[in-house]
Amino acid sequence: MLTQEENNRLTQVGPDTPAGNLLRRYWHPVAAAGELTADRPKKRLKILGEDLVLYRTESGQYGLLAEHCSHRGTSLYYGFLEGEYLRCPYHGWLYEPSGHCVEQPFEPAQSLMKHTLRHGAHPVEELGGLLFAYMGPPEKKPLLPRWDLLAWPGATRKITVQPILSCNWLQAEENSADVTHTFFLHGRTMIEKGRAQSTYLFAQPFARYGFQPFPWGVLKSWEYEGELGTAGWGNLLVFPTMLRQHTAPGFAGKPEQLDATMHWRTPVDDHQTQIFQLRVSWSLEAAKGPTPEPELSYANTWFGPDGEYHMDSFESQDGMAWETQGAIANRGGEHLGASDRGIVMFREMLSEQIDVVERGGDPIALVWNDADNEAIDLEVWLSQRGFSALASQDEPVRRKTREEVMDNRHEVFEVPYGAARPHSGGQKA
Repeated sequence: MLTQEENNRLTQVGPDTPAGNLLRRYWHPVAAAGELTADRPKKRLKILGEDLVLYRTESGQYGLLAEHCSHRGTSLYYGFLEGEYLRCPYHGWLYEPSGHCVEQPFEPAQSLMKHTLRHGAHPVEELGGLLFAYMGPPEKKPLLPRWDLLAWPGATRKITVQPILSCNWLQAEENSADVTHTFFLHGRTMIEKGRAQSTYLFAQPFARYGFQPFPWGVLKSWEYEGELGTAGWGNLLVFPTMLRQHTAPGFAGKPEQLDATMHWRTPVDDHQTQIFQLRVSWSLEAAKGPTPEPELSYANTWFGPDGEYHMDSFESQDGMAWETQGAIANRGGEHLGASDRGIVMFREMLSEQIDVVERGGDPIALVWNDADNEAIDLEVWLSQRGFSALASQDEPVRRKTREEVMDNRHEVFEVPYGAARPHSGGQKA
């Protein structure tokens, strides 16, 4: 259980809030590159409680400016793109992507105002078809992490922009540390909706589950037993707002192919969250060819004609679970158990890193040099595979192994026989 003050400390994301200051130390996806086109080169955003305008310049670079002009607050979204600059539609103040105001048409030539004024602006970089922004102190800016799914050569990438989630970011991210919800929320729901058979993997008897903190977040693991035999693997909660999922190699008889997914939960404000989903298919053969342009899509609504969650998809099921907790979950009314151990680990990690930032330090899961950036290999850390998609590159790079990243703190819990582990599904008591 958390007090209201502790809950606020972990959930509020605006400027000069504890979690907001921590989250601003990381790069966050704010849009898909494919959302900005020649016809629509600008997009209004709210990220971490700040109103922003994202735009693509004539040279193909990106700018991210505070939406409201520093002159009198008019929206720059309706302004004019002029090469690398964005001009306010009201009185014509002209801004470059760094936030410098380079022209104030109606001010005297000798005015120094444009030389001293600095409009709010944030750096933007593109990687794997997503646009990432850094909104923290410029002197503390780390490198944009080259997560494996964003960097695999020749990979086919599909980016899905989810509907805005009407609740705080932490509810979605805590789900990444929640391993047991899949049995009822996804497995049983899919069967009862007629969208899966009894052999559906997520409905198989749950034998055991486990959790482990590691330098980049929290690992959760699980093991099933049932008609499909014994099956188990894990997912990574990558600090602070990501989920790295994995589809086991050899799926559908293709041992040389990998299919994996990554989610980012970008806080819009205290009560809304934007989720970006990246699905990647990769093979040794594909790595020899060119990398296709990412495919962009927008997820369907989570609601049916009656205004209720239709529950026909994972997205609707998750959305129901998160949003019905309230705009900000009441963590003071919870009763957590062993199955919530991963959530407790993540909250402790989040609180500790807020403390680090408040003391002037650097939080975990940041990359400061190119060598470390090349060493990120979530696939190997997660699956213990002997090779990685990145290993197909002509020039091999030194990557950290699972043994270097993980330790012996893995906590495993046995599921008792009962509703989630019927005797008929696996071993006898």
